[in-house]
Amino acid sequence: MKRRNFLQLSAIVGVGLSLPMSGFLNACSTHPEHSLEFKNLISGLLKDWSDGMLKVQINNPSNLEVHGALGCPSCSHIHGRCMDAVYPFLYMADKTGDQKYIEGAKLVMLWAENNVSQENGAWTVIKNPKSWKGITVFGAIALAEALHYHGHVLDEETRIAWTKRLEKAGQYIYNTFTIDFTNINYPGTAVYGLDLIGGVVKREDFKAKSKELAEQVKTYFTSNEALLFGECKKSSSKLSKKGLHGVDLGYNVEETLNSLVMYALKHKDEELLQILTKSLNSHLEFMLPDGAWDNSWGNRMYKWSYWGSRTCDGSQPAFGMMSHINPAFGTAAVKNTELLQRCTADGLIHGGPGFIEAGIPPCVHHTFTHAKPLAALLDHWDHLPEINSNTNLPRTIADGVKHFKDLDVYLFARGDWRGTVSAYDAEYHYKYDYRQASGGALGVLYHNKVGLLCAASMAEYHMVEKNNQQEQPNKDICLTPRIETFKGDKWYTNLYDLPATVKSIDENGMIELLANVKLKDVDREVVEQTASDFKINYKSTVDKMEVVVKTDQNITESTAFVIPIISPNNEVVTQVSDTEITIQKPEGLVTLKANSAIKTKEIEGKRTFNMVPGVEAIPFEIFFKPNTKELVISINVN
Repeated sequence: MKRRNFLQLSAIVGVGLSLPMSGFLNACSTHPEHSLEFKNLISGLLKDWSDGMLKVQINNPSNLEVHGALGCPSCSHIHGRCMDAVYPFLYMADKTGDQKYIEGAKLVMLWAENNVSQENGAWTVIKNPKSWKGITVFGAIALAEALHYHGHVLDEETRIAWTKRLEKAGQYIYNTFTIDFTNINYPGTAVYGLDLIGGVVKREDFKAKSKELAEQVKTYFTSNEALLFGECKKSSSKLSKKGLHGVDLGYNVEETLNSLVMYALKHKDEELLQILTKSLNSHLEFMLPDGAWDNSWGNRMYKWSYWGSRTCDGSQPAFGMMSHINPAFGTAAVKNTELLQRCTADGLIHGGPGFIEAGIPPCVHHTFTHAKPLAALLDHWDHLPEINSNTNLPRTIADGVKHFKDLDVYLFARGDWRGTVSAYDAEYHYKYDYRQASGGALGVLYHNKVGLLCAASMAEYHMVEKNNQQEQPNKDICLTPRIETFKGDKWYTNLYDLPATVKSIDENGMIELLANVKLKDVDREVVEQTASDFKINYKSTVDKMEVVVKTDQNITESTAFVIPIISPNNEVVTQVSDTEITIQKPEGLVTLKANSAIKTKEIEGKRTFNMVPGVEAIPFEIFFKPNTKELVISINVN
């Protein structure tokens, strides 16, 4: 790339860097010794996960319906994609010489062929031959990487058989995938997949289809922030009533952007790299200081697991391989990997930071997908740029308000406070409502000293993808802060008010985000014969966070503001008075005060647990007093 073009690129993405051109496309030409700390982290984690998967692998030759599959500690069925583990298993076999990993790889492939393999080359998501086959692209990439980098550890008969099987999978993808046949993560990932498979099985037509998809995907980035869109049905045409595209952060950063970055770097696609750099910078704005991905607003957030998305691969390749453009990308790769490590126990990733404390068993799907990008980074190690956490993440040093026009989502930062307020109205499914943070809701509240304090869940937990989600273990209580009232058996809340509006003010050291909302039920009907129109003012100063809720209408039904506070069950909660509660966290004391009594919703045990994003919380509710029209709630950290 010419220096002139790179400087244009830097201006486009606002990185503000002046980096040398050597290695922009091919990264380091020598082994990056400076990244050894990160290499040790991912190498150790990959071994831990691989051994954890071997522990749950089923060895029962008398029953071919399960023999070789990865058993799941949390789900009653076998995950059809468990053959994705072939790649990390072969990597470990090559690097350690331990035969157990080769045996593990052969067994998962054997199970796949006996149970989810189809005549047309596809693999299915479960054993049912009529089930979803798009996941073939992920298994094919895993098999292609395994054969390309580590096929030499296999006996010749197995290597040839797997290569032939890979070509059949490639043919299915070639025949079936168009740029808009389903969610963008499938054709977007096929950009890299078809090119990779084409190289392994020597099929130029696969590579040509890959190039065609790569050109088409360039139009799938939003106009202002270059956020990858298309996570909805049908991806190319659906717009919300606010004119917004379907965007899901989790799928983008953990799956599709990886594919596009790896393809663009390999083929030196300068135009795509410019788009991707701007897109990665925009997505990076949503990483919290602890390495979590804030997907509270994403329209597929029903799979949000705080560290990412339940069935995706992980964000390490895209951000790690592009860290020569913006060193903060490297920080993202490191921080998110450290978070995954904190969510790992007994060799398996748990679906959020609260799983381990709550005793919720992990789904093995997280581990066999997230092991693949770590193997990919290690296989590309000699060509990686410097990757470390020396550069601050944008949200770590942020101050002020940033409005994402393509989402109608606001990020705010003042002092140690970080938050997200969403009025995003794009829906994943236009028939059923799987409500992410919207309606002027607070999607995330984070404090640099004590960490996560509030995090949105689905308004009501649904098994949108019954094969890819875990059952809610207890009573479903929404974790999104909200106004709510009940009439009969109907629940009315601002979370269902998709036309809600938000505006921001930042003056005299105080940030204010003012939301105008209505209380609606799941059918979007406004509550009647009681107050329905409210204003929510989220105020942030260096010293505290405050939520002020007002109405000009008469409140005739019991109405409350509910604010669930994230808190593992081992933290001490003290009721100082009717209007003040403290929670002692390891790093500080959180104080919640209000101008009305603070109560706790009825829960089972000491905490409620929600699968999205996998945390324990205490759901506090503050009711409007009779003849009053304003609630004031404050949160302090000492």
